[in-house]
Amino acid sequence: MEKELETLQRWVDESGSIVFFGGAGCSTESGIPDFRSVDGLYSQSYDQPPETILSACFFKANPEVFFRFHREKLVCPGAKPNAAHLKLAELERAGKLRAVITQNIDGLHQMAGSRNVLELHGTIHRAYCAKCGKAFPEEVLHTGTQVPRCECGGVVRPDIVLYEEGLDEGVMDKSVSYLQSADLLIVGGTSLVVYPAAGLLRYYTGHRLVLINKDPTPYDSRADLILHGPIGQILGQIQVRT
Repeated sequence: MEKELETLQRWVDESGSIVFFGGAGCSTESGIPDFRSVDGLYSQSYDQPPETILSACFFKANPEVFFRFHREKLVCPGAKPNAAHLKLAELERAGKLRAVITQNIDGLHQMAGSRNVLELHGTIHRAYCAKCGKAFPEEVLHTGTQVPRCECGGVVRPDIVLYEEGLDEGVMDKSVSYLQSADLLIVGGTSLVVYPAAGLLRYYTGHRLVLINKDPTPYDSRADLILHGPIGQILGQIQVRT
């Protein structure tokens, strides 16, 4: 691992257009469960699996169950940014990191100070009426036991991409642009099995693709550098030099 860390440090030092692509593993060190980990949401006891509850059809048909799940499993009010989030924000302030592309909906990158965050799957920190589109403060989603409703009668929903819904084209286009211009791509805390998000990596055509993850991924054979372990522990050791 020491040799791999030295290589990563050198690449960070030499790069001026870094892009980070991250997933749920970036937030597990902050106490937010990974959907697919042994201790994550997929191991919890619910009548339906999370991918069913978090689908557009289920939301429309069973909003009561959807919001119970949302409040119990998706809202983590005590979560704070970990070393990975903080290091990425530091790299951005130093002018080395151009964008964070994340599959997470928790807003921890912004809490850490990152400004250019592309949220592929939206965020639980915005809310709007599914019928008329009116914006609402996030608190209406996270508290109480009832289904939140707008004055028009529509259900107020979190601004997240549910299963069966497409990703935002504008966010996708910006992500592709940053990936195409990156001189270093760091991918961390993601199994790279969720599409279409994982498919974005094909737009990076450089020769410094770094994968940081606890477990192997389908992209390991394409990586130029692989570091196995918690991403916060690994990125936390990187020095930011301008």
